[in-house]
Amino acid sequence: MASWRAPSAEVRSVSLPPHSAVAAWYQAADLADAFAVTLAGPGPHDLSSLAERALRQPAPWISTALAVRDLAVRPFGVLTSGEMRSRLERDGRDRINFFPVLSRSSREIVLGEDDRHLDFCLSLLLDTRGDGQEDLIATSVVRCHNLFGHAYLAAIHLGHVLVVRSALARAGRR
Repeated sequence: MASWRAPSAEVRSVSLPPHSAVAAWYQAADLADAFAVTLAGPGPHDLSSLAERALRQPAPWISTALAVRDLAVRPFGVLTSGEMRSRLERDGRDRINFFPVLSRSSREIVLGEDDRHLDFCLSLLLDTRGDGQEDLIATSVVRCHNLFGHAYLAAIHLGHVLVVRSALARAGRR
């Protein structure tokens, strides 16, 4: 009998998943990246719970960074995270934190928003590996519409990577 070994909770960069609901966005994207964490224990895992764990209560440093982002973008007419959350609550839309849910299944949740400067999608995909364990893959895809969108993306790119890695690590912990 093979002994079960706990997988590493390490977040790693992975190829863009071709079977994701956001795959059609890859080719024309200004940003497309994917990160994964192998989930502890045998599956199936509950994707909704994992998504909530990853996005609902971010680490304090992420909340601080988001507050700085909100202050920086407000003069440019970009919605703050609080404004997005309030609008979604008012409209009764499905959401996780301030991210609108565009589609939801047992294997993938797609969140995203279209704005005048850029459109973005975030896919959280449960993928079963050949060894039977499950990876949670976060795929981000962004399409910029104008110079401000490109400037904004350049300004937040490093933070984006750190935030996604942190969220996946949090989801991967039991």
